[in-house]
Amino acid sequence: MALLGSSSNVLKDIWLHLYHAAGPKILFTQTYWHQKLLLCSQSCTGMAIPPRLLRPVALVYILERSTTHQEGLPKIPVPPLKQTCERYLAALEPLITREELAHTRTLIAEFLQSGGVGERLQKGLERRARKTENWLSDWWMQSAYLDSRMPIPVYTSPGVVLPQMHFQDRQGQMRFAAKLIAGVLDFKKMVDNETLPVEYLGGKPLCMNQYYQVLSSCRIPGPKKDIVVNYATGKSSSTHITVVHNFQFFVLDVYSSNGMPLTVDQIYVQLEKIWNSSLQTNKEPIGILTSNHRNTWGKAYNNLIKDKTNKDSVRTIQKSIFLVCLDAPMPRVSDDLYYSKVAAQMLHGGGSRWNSGNRWFDKTLQFIVGEDGSCGLTYEHAPAEGPPIVFLVDHVVEYMKKTEFRRAPMVPLPLPQKLRFNITPEVKKDIEKAKQNMNIMVPDLDVQVFNFSHYGKKYLKSIKTSPDAFIQMALQLAYYRIYQTCCPTYESASLRMFKLGRTEAIRSTSTESLRFVQAMDDVSKQDTEKLALLQEAIKAHRAYTHMAIHGQTVDRHLLGLRMQAIEDLTSLPEIFMDTSYAVAMHFNLFTSQASASSSLLFSVGSKTDCVMCIGPMVPDGYGICYNPMGDHINFAVTAFNSCEETNAARLSRFLKEALLDLKSLVEQTLKPSPTGPEEQPDRT
Repeated sequence: MALLGSSSNVLKDIWLHLYHAAGPKILFTQTYWHQKLLLCSQSCTGMAIPPRLLRPVALVYILERSTTHQEGLPKIPVPPLKQTCERYLAALEPLITREELAHTRTLIAEFLQSGGVGERLQKGLERRARKTENWLSDWWMQSAYLDSRMPIPVYTSPGVVLPQMHFQDRQGQMRFAAKLIAGVLDFKKMVDNETLPVEYLGGKPLCMNQYYQVLSSCRIPGPKKDIVVNYATGKSSSTHITVVHNFQFFVLDVYSSNGMPLTVDQIYVQLEKIWNSSLQTNKEPIGILTSNHRNTWGKAYNNLIKDKTNKDSVRTIQKSIFLVCLDAPMPRVSDDLYYSKVAAQMLHGGGSRWNSGNRWFDKTLQFIVGEDGSCGLTYEHAPAEGPPIVFLVDHVVEYMKKTEFRRAPMVPLPLPQKLRFNITPEVKKDIEKAKQNMNIMVPDLDVQVFNFSHYGKKYLKSIKTSPDAFIQMALQLAYYRIYQTCCPTYESASLRMFKLGRTEAIRSTSTESLRFVQAMDDVSKQDTEKLALLQEAIKAHRAYTHMAIHGQTVDRHLLGLRMQAIEDLTSLPEIFMDTSYAVAMHFNLFTSQASASSSLLFSVGSKTDCVMCIGPMVPDGYGICYNPMGDHINFAVTAFNSCEETNAARLSRFLKEALLDLKSLVEQTLKPSPTGPEEQPDRT
């Protein structure tokens, strides 16, 4: 940002001071800023700037709020019913037998009959679309997250592993945590001032709503259904974060009495006070209650908050801006297992003996800093998808690089308040039950993290291919080589070009991808034919991605029709009772790119060399995250040990081989060209 018409660094600094103090303005007259700068020059610098430097300039700077375009964003469309049914059948083709497909075609034909159930549900959906800002978003949050009764850790909340920090003591842990907290507060300033850079795709602004849902929000358990509450939207926004150490929770006010955020060294001193006030390691891990099955936790929650002290403590955690977990060190492992171990820590905390009780899994944002140098975060998925989290991580990492830790004269600060919990016999029983369940869940999850170092995004762009589509085809090949069949594959696509848009599913398994994987190891096929089939599969994936981000694929439309039938209190149509529908929705490969654009038309990975990890969507499936960097690709693969058919280490090995084999196939017929400029969404 610059003040047009002036080359003075002093004026630029004053402009920035005014900008952050007053918040962004759409347009001000030259005279207004002329007077403001005159006044501010003396208060900021202690001296008056000569008036000749403050003459009104010929041009004024027009600032854009993050939410400027929000009201003008288009509504998400309701796709044509016939189109969705045709695309649904096409998606089923590589997954089911001819007989099953023929049966489903009959059901679809009945569903599409004029005046039939399909037409009635479609009209109901179109009415809902006219009356609401987004016909999908509430249903999506409800069906994908809040109705789910599975535990949050492993089953829905992703983890993010940051590069290993080189500290091995509590002082290093405190310094890092202090800078991290300051970085998140700097991000919050952009949220509060609406100065987040607006993302664009193809010259069109994207919905920024999710960026405003991740701070000061929390999931609240219910006996049958959860809710999410955003405390940032109230009359008085929160000024505290929650810090947990040795299972003990503390309130840390991060703003001084004048409304300014605490400095890094002030935060450090407060964290030291928290550490010294929580040296006991025998406290009840109250936070582990949040890891239980949602029905169980819903009942335990109601029991916990019967006590007023407990209720006040829980509310304080829920209302905090975010949560910081100061973790105890984990047992040392070899270097090749380090990131796999830390990824598991981010997902579940390692069990009741370790750090699983050092969490409040319902909190949207939990930053985790271990005494052994491990660090990252886990986030509750209901309020937002990955893009705001990735942007936040990138922002915090860059902030920490620029921020020096300096000791400064200290202003006396109050002792952080320790949150009290009264542990009744009934609460103690609930804690023991949660510990038992967590200790079953932790060893059942196999996590394999690896760095594929042979090539990355630069190389894939040099051969003029989509990095995301290429990696997805490698996944298809790896899975096919193990199981001699393909499976439903889910990749998340962003619907943020629409108002309040969340996600749509990219179905990476296609007729074209099946033809390719079948041909790849067929010795009777020439390499040129295999390459042509690979290119067709990549082309099909890109075409489906384009349809998905424009709201023209099948999964969310089918969800809408199904939810409409439930809302109308009618029996579910036969297509939703069909075996083919169950097969189509059983995603054995659940995949996601650690992307700031969440699989838009092209791939823009995180700038930070981080690892994102997710658990499998189904018991006999895999969770796969990847972060394509310039010269390498970070992968995290998860599977359940209780399933004999899945093995995360085996899939990882086959995936590496598939990536190498695809490169060999390409290089036998294509010569890489110099890497062009990296594609990315415009940011203003």
